[in-house]
Amino acid sequence: MGQSLTAAEVLVQSLKKRGVDHAFCVPGESYLAVLDALYDEADHIKLITCRHESGASNMADAYGKLTGKPGICFVTRGPGATNASIGIHTAFQDSTPLILFIGQVASDQVEREAFQEIDYRRMFGQMAKWVAQIDDPDRVDEYVNRAFQTATSGRPGPVVLALPEDMLTQMTSLPTMKPHKPVQPHAHEQDVYEAVNKLKTAKRPFVILGGSGWNKEGLANIKLFLNRNKIPAGCAFRFQDTLENDDDCYVGDVGIGINPALAARIKDSDCLMVIGPRLGEMTTSGYTLLQPPVHDQTLIHVHAGAEELGRVYQADLLINAQPSSFANQLAGVDLGRSDDDAYWLSEAKQDYLDWTTPRQNAGNVQVAEIWQSLREQLPRNAIITNGAGNYAAWLHRYYRYRGYKTQLAPTSGAMGYGVPAAIAAKIVEPNRTVVCAAGDGCFMMTSQELATAMQYDAAVIFLVFNNSMYGTIRMHQEKHYPKRVSATALQNPDFVAYAKSFGLEAYRVTETSQFMDAFKKAEAAGKAALIEVMVDPEAISPAANLSDLGK
Repeated sequence: MGQSLTAAEVLVQSLKKRGVDHAFCVPGESYLAVLDALYDEADHIKLITCRHESGASNMADAYGKLTGKPGICFVTRGPGATNASIGIHTAFQDSTPLILFIGQVASDQVEREAFQEIDYRRMFGQMAKWVAQIDDPDRVDEYVNRAFQTATSGRPGPVVLALPEDMLTQMTSLPTMKPHKPVQPHAHEQDVYEAVNKLKTAKRPFVILGGSGWNKEGLANIKLFLNRNKIPAGCAFRFQDTLENDDDCYVGDVGIGINPALAARIKDSDCLMVIGPRLGEMTTSGYTLLQPPVHDQTLIHVHAGAEELGRVYQADLLINAQPSSFANQLAGVDLGRSDDDAYWLSEAKQDYLDWTTPRQNAGNVQVAEIWQSLREQLPRNAIITNGAGNYAAWLHRYYRYRGYKTQLAPTSGAMGYGVPAAIAAKIVEPNRTVVCAAGDGCFMMTSQELATAMQYDAAVIFLVFNNSMYGTIRMHQEKHYPKRVSATALQNPDFVAYAKSFGLEAYRVTETSQFMDAFKKAEAAGKAALIEVMVDPEAISPAANLSDLGK
């Protein structure tokens, strides 16, 4: 034990010891002592003040996705915690390491429904890997260490720690605990042997990649394995950057708006190996690509969370392993596939190329052409963020991710994610191009964070695809309740004027030919910039016009 410090000071030292370099917050009186302690460590921990707690928690999630280290978020009790809950839900569904610290009422006020009091164990019980409250100042470092251990081990995810206001100012000693060491499962040699044997006997193997926990070595080895054995691979919903989209073996994204030919191919495969994804609703097209619990294909499921294996599908081979470690074990494997087997890959690749050839949509702005031009204009390491909405279907279909950690998007389907995620990404990676794609409805949910972008010189390029509606819901509405528009129409502000009021450069695009000129101006602006892209309401999705639905 060392010098005497407040519990808040010990908390900050614990974060520093574990390599925390950024934290995202909305300040609150319930954790003033922590804010004061962070003042003394401003050179080591950059504190980002956000304009809404959803922005702070989404930024922490984006940080966790981008770096693989837990994103750190501080919010105040009650409304602060409830506002931040969206980021916790996203982090849980996306398997992102994140730690949320919540100021809590003083210990002598508990169970009185004090001002903004909530029992966070009950509130976050199903949204986090672990929820606890630190009541003893002598155990602060112990709790923080466990939070990091839990958030990063096995299937990564969020942890929530409540901090009673009076506990934070009590004196304690600086402990000498060692930093955490994440624990990850590895496949037994027998599991690898069985997986290889199942693949050797397959004529139509298919691999789905995704999930969190990959590293450069594992990505290089899975790419080597796929190309040596000429096996087609798709990437799970919003993990599209796990394999470069221009790789010979990449044949499409396995998520919402899946290429029908790709869906048919997965159903027709005789051995499906899934490395990393959970096999949730989005990746399985509503549990139709594989019928649960018993499926037609031979299924090999590799996942870092033992609790996920066998949860929905009774796979033929369940392997509890971190995805990169399993990929490393496959690195030297040659399945002995013949040239005659290569047709399975070549046909799948041609299906992908056909699917990603731009097709016309209604109106003067061709969204597919915009994304095609961006995949030619942007550097390979550019980061693209998005939230939820039909506008993202064009991005997923027509853009090509060409490096790992170039896609930041919520598998939870949370609207409003793209704006704060892009700001966090640019703060953490200032030398990389960061582009946020958002629909008008999605953008307005977190648009106040434009102020955060300007405050921290985060030169993000924001693309707002404006069709004056909640497009996804309107699409479903027209399919199931045609011509009965209810609650989906939007009256928007002038987005160019709105962005300029924050100090951004801003442009409006009404024709496809205007876009690249506006984008190059945004790139050269030297600060955050916004491009409003006017999309015809008829262009409801890459595959349909609005007026054709419900017929």
